[in-house]
Amino acid sequence: MQTPRSRERIPVDIAITITTVLDSLEGTIVDLSAGGAQVVGCSLPTGSQCQLDIDGYSVFGTVRWSEEDRMGIRFPYILTEGPLFEQLEMARLARRAPVAFQPRPAAPAFTYSGPMGFGRRTN
Repeated sequence: MQTPRSRERIPVDIAITITTVLDSLEGTIVDLSAGGAQVVGCSLPTGSQCQLDIDGYSVFGTVRWSEEDRMGIRFPYILTEGPLFEQLEMARLARRAPVAFQPRPAAPAFTYSGPMGFGRRTN
């Protein structure tokens, strides 16, 4: 049984660099909240300390779970500023924005140029 999450997760697509003491990896955040992120395209062992680098700004985190090509990273502090926080806020606003009504295009009028009649031959 899963416990409910305390922070809303928002789908995003943010390219980042993940840096550890020994390595630097390229990945993409696909799921972001103020308390953590799901990263695809790379993975580190569970429990690893790392930093997520975006636009010259770093956010520290700990790998909570890891699979072959993705991982979940928990931030020690809630996001409150910086480019990653701004991306989260923009994604939240976009998700809550009303969708503009788009009427369907009108169906083409039916035209028939053959002989008229219903179930009868005309010749």
